[in-house]
Amino acid sequence: MVHFGFLSSYPPTRCGLATFTESLISALVSAGGADARIVRVFDASPLQPMTMLGAHAAIAADLIGGDRVSMAATIGALNSCEIAIIQHEYGIYGGPDGDEVVEVLQGLTVASIVVLHTVLVDPTAHQREILRDVCQLASEVVVMTEIARDLLIAEYDVEAIKVNIIPHGVPEWAETTASRPHTTRRVLTWGLISPGKGIEWGIRAMAQLGDLGRSIEYVAAGQTHPKVLAHSGESYREMLLDLAAELDVESVVTIDGRYRDRAELAELVRSADVVLLPYESRDQATSGVLAEAVAAGIPVVATEFPHAVELLSGGAGLIVAHEDPAAIAAALRRVLMGSGTANAMRSAARRDSANTSWPVVASKYRLLSERLIARAAA
Repeated sequence: MVHFGFLSSYPPTRCGLATFTESLISALVSAGGADARIVRVFDASPLQPMTMLGAHAAIAADLIGGDRVSMAATIGALNSCEIAIIQHEYGIYGGPDGDEVVEVLQGLTVASIVVLHTVLVDPTAHQREILRDVCQLASEVVVMTEIARDLLIAEYDVEAIKVNIIPHGVPEWAETTASRPHTTRRVLTWGLISPGKGIEWGIRAMAQLGDLGRSIEYVAAGQTHPKVLAHSGESYREMLLDLAAELDVESVVTIDGRYRDRAELAELVRSADVVLLPYESRDQATSGVLAEAVAAGIPVVATEFPHAVELLSGGAGLIVAHEDPAAIAAALRRVLMGSGTANAMRSAARRDSANTSWPVVASKYRLLSERLIARAAA
């Protein structure tokens, strides 16, 4: 039995890291021979009490930004396990640029794996220092793309031998075919909604596809990111609705804020003809939505953020310039109006997403963990 400790945001928090960690824990525990203790990361005191999550997983502590008591409890909880797996993203930990995670790592006496969800191309001096410290203190580092690995080595001076590439896991329901009559062609963007998702560029692209009439629709599905909701309410979603009305495309644009469970999300993905990821970020090293779209065999049109450039290089989608509605519209037209293009993308997607299901990905984390535990014992 391997005793894992995890440090991450976690459900009922709704964010990419929380979903990632829940999926990884579920796959590790389901395979048998493992249990997990979770330390949840919060900006402020959580409303949810600590609870058992199942026979082999439990909330062990909460790390609250700026709280010394919770810092000590976090370090103690992780040190009670055999290995700590720590999700790193600048926006979730306390302190400037989330630098409190460094103190957690300094306090660990067990082996640790840090999973990097963002590797900035052009960080500030402080951001660079934090990531260097995190990587130096970790026993091993995991990234999800070759681009992120190369960047760590070249720009952050991380030892190559320490950096492991394990792809983003995808649910086993992901490989699918469309489940609705094709009276219209559906373009889909999904995930938590926030400025930077670039949905406005998708709406502008729809305005350039007016000659297709109602034979094409754009669905942007997802709740507003909780941090965005707390800071600025629904102003971004309202701006998107206003833009659709201004461009006279509100009849073919749907901004859907419903929360979907896994089965409902699977049905939504099955309904898509193409997934559009018009993200504004130039630094996004990991996108769970992108990984799931490719594994589902749905053609993708994405802006040229690092994960998309790498994952779509084999033909599973098209890369377009950032903030360029004309380029987005042309790419969508190419996918939707030519069945040969879409079919070739689906074939490439099936090939490129082989062996990325959560059970396969979890086995890679387990092997890496067992190697570290054995090294520590020796």
